[in-house]
Amino acid sequence: MAKMIFVNLPVTDLDRSISFYEAIGAEKNPQFSDETAACMVLSETIYVMLLTHPKYEGFTDKPIADAHGSSGVLLALSGDSREEVDATVARATGGGGKADPGPVQDHGFMYGRSFEDPDGHHWEIFWMDMDAASAMEAEHAA
Repeated sequence: MAKMIFVNLPVTDLDRSISFYEAIGAEKNPQFSDETAACMVLSETIYVMLLTHPKYEGFTDKPIADAHGSSGVLLALSGDSREEVDATVARATGGGGKADPGPVQDHGFMYGRSFEDPDGHHWEIFWMDMDAASAMEAEHAA
């Protein structure tokens, strides 16, 4: 079985966050969602658990960071093309997020951008030409 990841994020407005993640292509799994949490499926192996602050506080005694003012994690997703990277950032912006809180990265063989969700959680999306990356690696090894 492939490893799965469940990213747990504290959110201030659950409905707004559900709408945002749906805008970037996630689907809500009602089996693991209620008025305190929503399971948003990004792929067969990637899930984002949106947790209200009271729900999130049930998992840790640490204070919840304000992701608008501090960074604790950068979450990165792969995309299938440069166009998908740009389209995802556009959907994130249209869904209430902020585009490009980090620098756009264009290395020719790799292209990446970023966005923040409404609570300030920082996501990156990138595309990489694996053939070009492998060729570069082979050049450096020779």
